[in-house]
Amino acid sequence: MSQNTNVSTAVSSDARIAQHARQLSKQLQLLGERLFPPSSQKSMKTFTSGEAAQLLGVSDGYLRQLSIDGKGPSPDVSATGRRSYALEQINELRHHIAAVKPKDAVSHLPWRRRGEKLQTIAVANFKGGSAKTTTTIYLAQYLALQGYRVLAVDLDPQASLSSMLGVQPEFDLQEGDTLYGAIRYDEKRRPLKDIVRKTYFAGLDLVPGNLELMEFEHETPTALINRQTTNQDIFFRRVGNAIAEVEADYDVVIIDCPPQLGFLTLSALCAATAVLITVHPQMLDVMSMSQFLNMTGSLLDVVAEAGGATQYDWMRYLVTRYEPSDGPQTTMVGLMRSIFGSRVLTHPMVKSTAIADAGLTKQTLYEVERQQFTRGTYDRAIEALDLVNGEIESLIKQVWKRN
Repeated sequence: MSQNTNVSTAVSSDARIAQHARQLSKQLQLLGERLFPPSSQKSMKTFTSGEAAQLLGVSDGYLRQLSIDGKGPSPDVSATGRRSYALEQINELRHHIAAVKPKDAVSHLPWRRRGEKLQTIAVANFKGGSAKTTTTIYLAQYLALQGYRVLAVDLDPQASLSSMLGVQPEFDLQEGDTLYGAIRYDEKRRPLKDIVRKTYFAGLDLVPGNLELMEFEHETPTALINRQTTNQDIFFRRVGNAIAEVEADYDVVIIDCPPQLGFLTLSALCAATAVLITVHPQMLDVMSMSQFLNMTGSLLDVVAEAGGATQYDWMRYLVTRYEPSDGPQTTMVGLMRSIFGSRVLTHPMVKSTAIADAGLTKQTLYEVERQQFTRGTYDRAIEALDLVNGEIESLIKQVWKRN
């Protein structure tokens, strides 16, 4: 009797858990539809003439004279005479200035030149909460603001990056609309150029993600056992081969890896020319990163034996969600610097309420109006973000041998 009672209780508990899951899922869906309706579209802010001039590396007076002379795109002029530019117009101005100042063309239009290879950066760590997605989107948007052609690849089935960039995975995507569509093993494989989507953020395109990506994790073991792949299209080459199809269209590709060390992450690491490992400076997170490095090293050795050797232009550790006043965090950062030296980026990603508050509405600080936040809070957060992303940009320029 007692055994039957236990079984009955277990079944009842399972049913209760399933019921709670359905109720929570329904309420979250209703909340999501109310805050972010399926028909809603994200849009980008405009930039004041001073902000535009700063992005372009010219004076505000120079932009004013261009506007007076009717050269370049016409800014929007308010009733008070204030000029503002859309990001698309700023990119048009980059081309115009590069044409009239050919000696300074690289500084105004930083696209890849002949002989400069595509930079593919994998943002990785198999522990959730290390700010991989936050790092990916802010880096991608920063580089787009500087004038680079950027492709963000959402390789995480949770698809947070896609949501932040205006794609609602549960509404907007059909079968094959993720990277899986370009790396699958059957005849339904599609060219990556047919999957890439433009975003509201000029200069930044997206390969979205959703749960469909898990199919690659499930199908790869079967493909390996059944020998459905040749050495050319074995699993660890497929992401790189897909990206190569659109290589000419971009300067930088940034891959948001899933928080697990599976076939998707390994494929991204093999496709990458550089690796950025995010780590929250807490003891458990650093211990988890140690395991991640051990497992990754062992698995990449196996991949190398199969012909998938990886040679990175650079590998760096980025300290995320850092609180300078937190003693234990400072100790962990010191430990990392003593072990990894200059491979730890000089500037950490400082924890900021402004970043968190913007994220609540699926926005970033690069796309919201400054007046929505306390000036000091916003400025400190932007400064920290620009220092981190500028340091990564300098690594890209070093690979291209630019001063």
